Amino acid sequence: MNNRPFILSIIAVAIFYISPAVGASDLTGDDLAEIKLILQYPAITPNTNSAVEIKFDLVKDWHFYAPVKNTPQDMSLKIIVQGQRLLFSNPVFPKAQSYSDKVTNQKLSVYSGSFSVYIPFTADTNSTNTEINITINGVACNEQLCKKVNYELLKTIEISPDAKMDTPAFVVPVVNQETSTALQTAASIALPLAIVAGLLLNVMPCVWPILPIIVMRLVSLSEKSKAKSFMLGVAFAIGIILFFATLAAVNIILKLGFGLVFQWGDQFRNPAFVTGMAILMVVLALYMFGLFTFAIPASVSSNKQSGGFWGSVGMGFLAAVLSTPCSFAILTFVLAWAQTQLIPLATITILLIGAGMALPYVILTMLPQMLNKIPKPGRWMELFKHATGFILLAIGVKLLEAVPSVKLINILYYAIALSVCVWMWGVCVSYNTPVIKKWIIRIIAIISAVLFGFLLLTEQQKELINWQPYNTELISSAQQKNQPVLIDFTADWCLSCKILDKTVYSNKQVADLIKQKNVLAIKADTTGYEFPATKALKEIYNQPAVPVTILLLPEKNEPVSLSGNMIGTKLREYLQNLPDKNINENK
Repeated sequence: MNNRPFILSIIAVAIFYISPAVGASDLTGDDLAEIKLILQYPAITPNTNSAVEIKFDLVKDWHFYAPVKNTPQDMSLKIIVQGQRLLFSNPVFPKAQSYSDKVTNQKLSVYSGSFSVYIPFTADTNSTNTEINITINGVACNEQLCKKVNYELLKTIEISPDAKMDTPAFVVPVVNQETSTALQTAASIALPLAIVAGLLLNVMPCVWPILPIIVMRLVSLSEKSKAKSFMLGVAFAIGIILFFATLAAVNIILKLGFGLVFQWGDQFRNPAFVTGMAILMVVLALYMFGLFTFAIPASVSSNKQSGGFWGSVGMGFLAAVLSTPCSFAILTFVLAWAQTQLIPLATITILLIGAGMALPYVILTMLPQMLNKIPKPGRWMELFKHATGFILLAIGVKLLEAVPSVKLINILYYAIALSVCVWMWGVCVSYNTPVIKKWIIRIIAIISAVLFGFLLLTEQQKELINWQPYNTELISSAQQKNQPVLIDFTADWCLSCKILDKTVYSNKQVADLIKQKNVLAIKADTTGYEFPATKALKEIYNQPAVPVTILLLPEKNEPVSLSGNMIGTKLREYLQNLPDKNINENK
């Protein structure tokens, strides 16, 4: 919230432009800066560490905003690096300078004058000559003006087993002490918390009912052999860790795929992403309220043995998957945090969460008598789930703060419609429901969810009709000129009015007729009791409710009223009988 005045002030004074990108070059620039790309070594050997230096020379009194917390993410200096068969590390930025913004009176971190950014990388063992492409974008400002900048540099990197790496062109500076201390602090806090978070996943209501089932299944496979019991416990733990290894891989793909300076949080500026996340929160809340469940596979819940080592690995993976509805908020936060950390630290942290979750299972398979000390499922678990459901709904509402207000109502309507569809899926069928009937109900639920999504969430098309707000003087002036007038009395709370808009006034034939016949189209809003259109609806046109369309036609002394939302055919008839626009103008 504190960044909004700064952003608004920048937008108010900025003249944005995009600098043309320069390809196949290690030197680019414009009237603001000269930027040069320098290789640490002219040629490198495979599987060797090297780096590139991006050297900036800014003109006097201009600066870039540093990528730090107090800088809006869409204005900070961003460097995106790409190169086949090259593994890049995080850019090493210089220490930022303090700058007092005179518009917002904020202290900001900037780069000015001459400075360098270093990007370390490693070439794969089988690498050959390749190209490194660096995209630089951000906002450059002085005291009066801001400009959006975009540069592109391209450099060929020679990779050869015979390359001589004797004298480097530069030495990559050690990460400054402040950053190093921050990383050490992050590791010292994150790693223990990761294990604690993993342990907490075992008390999530989603996984609790299957914990005794799974562990007893493992124990039943090895009643006569403690060694086998331990082996199966380890296999089960491997299955859990495998799930979190998958999450770690997703984090790496996101980080490398979106660039080394991928800013977590950019996706929350996308209304589609925020809407999807809010709807997901609603669905997970419904799960917590018991409207539907995740079925446990028969191989786990039955009395049959579920295989040996690999069966135990599969059950461990399943246990981790089943914990996700309850642990979604935790896992989302972990991935968000991981995107801001170095890949090794982020990967170890995610894997430690899996290790923390797996640890109790190993202990329980080694000491099965401890199962008797586990609290039994009961009403406490249901209350905990319900409380979690309300928290998820609150998170969903919080997410919707980022959605434009014009879309908010439709999203809320869709949340209600989707809740009904989920209710149909989970409550309208039971274990004894015939298979055909069960799938008919669920197919109807799926189709309904998709249909409501299409109606309520799809981008609204541009209005085909040039509507004018209700204005008695405008209407009187049109009547004096013998111009036909169409008045659509509507209201924001009127569902039938929305249907009328989509079925009649979004029809191209109707819109073309209104334009062709030179009809003055008036949108009369009756949402509030005190609105002028509300009073006119009752006092002038004597209509009890909306939606109603009033036609004021030159050849008729009395207004023509068309009530309801099934007026398409009748309206087209009246419009087709009117003279064309050019005839009206000649008169």
